[in-house]
Amino acid sequence: MEEKINFVKWLGQKKGLFLKEGLFAVIFFVTFALYHLPLAAIFYPVLLCFVTGMLFLVWDYRKFAVRHERLQQLSAMPFDVMMDFPESVSVLETDYQQIIVQLQEGQRRMKDEMSFQYQDMMDYYTVWAHQIKTPIAAMRLTLQNTDSFFSRKLSVELARVEQYVDMVLCYLRLDTDTRDYVIAVYELDDILRQALRKFAGQFIGKKIHLDYQPLNAQVMTDEKWLLFVIEQILSNALKYTQQGCVSIYLESPKILCIRDTGMGIAPEDLPRIFEKGYTGYNGRTDKKASGLGLYLCARICHNLGHGISAESEPDKGTVIKLNLNTAERMKRVWYNNPVKRNEQVI
Repeated sequence: MEEKINFVKWLGQKKGLFLKEGLFAVIFFVTFALYHLPLAAIFYPVLLCFVTGMLFLVWDYRKFAVRHERLQQLSAMPFDVMMDFPESVSVLETDYQQIIVQLQEGQRRMKDEMSFQYQDMMDYYTVWAHQIKTPIAAMRLTLQNTDSFFSRKLSVELARVEQYVDMVLCYLRLDTDTRDYVIAVYELDDILRQALRKFAGQFIGKKIHLDYQPLNAQVMTDEKWLLFVIEQILSNALKYTQQGCVSIYLESPKILCIRDTGMGIAPEDLPRIFEKGYTGYNGRTDKKASGLGLYLCARICHNLGHGISAESEPDKGTVIKLNLNTAERMKRVWYNNPVKRNEQVI
């Protein structure tokens, strides 16, 4: 079928030539007829010309088919890596190929410049995020020396600032090739306790009950990145829970659940809460939501080979589930991937 389509395309390109040859043949016959030449004197030259013309057309079609196949292969390649064009058969084709090469060079220069600018911007924000942690740590130490309602309130707000800085660093690192994943077996309780210590002030300040018992489970993951995910989930739970409790438990040996008794998520918003920038009804009410927290959690869980899902009912609460069973599969994928082998896997 494809060969037939190619043949029709070739005929369309040659229709002008066929019309010219037909016109020349008519002129040829009329000229011979006017001179009353014998039929044999007309027939044999015409037959010889016809056979020669057919051989030429077959040869030309084969060249066309080869060139067409090569051009189709090139069309499947990214524009900036196209090379080895078919040999030009006309000056116009040579001009077109030169234009394509010039466009490729211009695109490469533009990509290099954009890559440099992007990397420069990434370096600047990374340095900024690290430097801003120094005054944050200094303020934290200052507040620890005083114990008052005002200092406790400031400590909570300072923790939020630090969380936003961590979110910026996470966002910057996600799309780079230097992700420092360290995959190993960790005690899940150790990771949870780090996160809970960070939000202890908010639990106390909002009088939110914490329902948590040691889980005595081990998971294969990256401690730093899983800690970031759990902190984001706890932050959302505390933000949207005004009273009640936050529960942390295992639904099965490796499915970690974090449940709150907050305002819940509207059914129409639930399928989109892991989308970048999506805040939903709660975010529009809160006016401070960025729509990045759960998006980053989903991205990190994907990179770690974990699963993340949510269940919620309005005015009853939300439960976020982390499926921690899948990290072993991710470890095998990373080990067999030479691109990711630079990232440490234990």
